[in-house]
Order: sequence, then C-alpha cells, then structure tokens
Amino acid sequence: MAVDGGGNGNGGAETAVTAVTPARTGADKALAQRFVQFAIESGVLRFGEFKTKAGRLSPYFFNAGLFDDGAKMLRLAEFYAERLIGSGLEFDMIFGPAYKGIPLGAAVAIELARRGRSVPFAYNRKEAKAHGEGGSLVGAPLAGRVLIVDDVMSAGTAVRESIAAIRAAGATPHAVAIALDRQEMATENGADVAHSAVQYVRNQLGMQVVPIATLDDLLSYLSERADPALQVHRDGVLAYRGRYGAA
Repeated sequence: MAVDGGGNGNGGAETAVTAVTPARTGADKALAQRFVQFAIESGVLRFGEFKTKAGRLSPYFFNAGLFDDGAKMLRLAEFYAERLIGSGLEFDMIFGPAYKGIPLGAAVAIELARRGRSVPFAYNRKEAKAHGEGGSLVGAPLAGRVLIVDDVMSAGTAVRESIAAIRAAGATPHAVAIALDRQEMATENGADVAHSAVQYVRNQLGMQVVPIATLDDLLSYLSERADPALQVHRDGVLAYRGRYGAA
C-alpha cells in the first residue's frame, strides 16, 4: 500500500497535519528484532551510563558511526531497504543530511538499486563550497517527493535543516527514514516537552517517519530474546522510558 507522507508543499508556515502512520505488521516487528540484535552484536547499541545531548543519563546508547566497515554498512542498508519496501512508502529521491546521513543515504540508494529500484540521491555540506560546482548541495537536483535518511532523531535539528534546504530547492520534504526511534521527550529551549522529535515531525510537519526499530522493540528484545547478561539492562531501560518517554 502506498503511504502518503503528506508534506507541506514548497514553503509557507508549518501547520499541524498529522501523517498517516500504518500499523506495523508482524514482519515489521520481526525485522526490528533482528535489527536490534544486529546493532548489539556490532557494538553500535551499548548499555551502561551515557549522557545524552539533552543532559540525561541514558542506560543505552546508539552510535551509528560504529557501523564502520563494508559488511556492517551493507547489512544496515539491507535493513533500511527492507523496511522501506515493506512500508509501501512512495518517494522520488533520497536526501542524506550531513554528516551521518550522507553514507546512510548513499548506502540505501545503492541497496534499493540492487533490489531493482534506482532513485536519485543528494546530500548537503555543512559549509557551502565557494569554488568548483559551489553551493551546499551535492548530487542529483532536489525534485519531487524527497525521503530524508538519517540514523536517529533527537532534537530534530538535522531534519528541520533538511526540510528547509529541500523546500528552498523547490522540492517536497515527504518522509524520514531512521534506524532507531528512541521514543523519548524532545527538549525545546532547554526544557522537556511531552512529544518526541518523531511525533513533532509526524504531527506538526505532516511527514511520515519510518523507523527500523523503536525503544519498544529494544525492550521486547531484552525481555524475550536477549541472553541473561543483556536482560539485566531491561529494568534500567524501562525506568528511563518511564521518566523520559514521550506521551
């Protein structure tokens, strides 16, 4: 089934238009469990005590930068592609925001092409280039319905910057694909708010967000599938969700 991510056209004020979020299937949930296991085995998803950008002490940390060799990136791209294809999401091209989104977007574009669906790909620079081709955008011209590919969405800053660049180019920011939805409250002006960054993008910007896995999937894995050495982290993650989980 095709999913209409909504979008807000090419500019104008933000309006609250909630994106339609299709119910996850059993295949989606099974994929999420495999992804959580893969992230743990790759050392990307770790447990302990980590300070987040918002200043919270989190019992787990997801660092997509540790998908750091060809085999891991290939497997990661397969997860993204399988989730996107299974979602039925329709889009015309991929955009990878600097910096982590650049290799992620490129890898997903390659994997989709391997599966028979080749789409254009573009990314941005943090600093505009004054020589050569110039500008801050690289790759295919931004056009049509654009899928933003990134690792996680914490404050949503990278997504908002991407949306602005896409609209400025005359294209439509259509949807976002991420590896993990932490499902926790965002912070605005230094204060916690009830919604998460993912909920903000869905409910205020009207864009579909497609995560491979969520915090709920992580808790399910720790409860049902993890070995005893990992299960001991479940209560800490559950308590963190109880304190910082989005409404």
